[in-house]
Amino acid sequence: MLIREANTGDWPAIWPFFHKIVAAGETFTYPIDLREEQGRDWWLLPAPNRTVVAVDDAGTVLGTAKMNNNHMGNGSHIASASYMVDPAHSGQGVGRALCEYTVEWARAAGFRAMQFNAVVETNVHAVKLYRSIGFEVLGTLPEGFRHPSKGYVGLHIMHRAL
Repeated sequence: MLIREANTGDWPAIWPFFHKIVAAGETFTYPIDLREEQGRDWWLLPAPNRTVVAVDDAGTVLGTAKMNNNHMGNGSHIASASYMVDPAHSGQGVGRALCEYTVEWARAAGFRAMQFNAVVETNVHAVKLYRSIGFEVLGTLPEGFRHPSKGYVGLHIMHRAL
């Protein structure tokens, strides 16, 4: 698996799984009816932020991550990231590779920590992965997310010092 900078030519491969994940409404706080143009603008970030894709030997996009400063101004020393793995390639280490890549990017870019603002507590695979990489749950916003089948569930704020 290779992780490389994403470009607009990758969007047609990202959009189908991006759309499926967002429309399911189970893990992201994006509107479930998000249109393609807006999704592309939110995901493909301009420098100094980054968006990457994980690809296999044939060039198939397996997943993607975006990395950015979590806040502006005097809070800009904290990084954040978001991840999407094509469900057809889940369980193959793509999410872990992307997460580890973003932590290294943030460290190399001089950030002091990473913070995830809204990890849905029912997204147990993501929570387990983030914890295994050193993130801790700082707190949970009770009923901060309206899950389509589980009702109102918490949103974790997760943090890791770099």
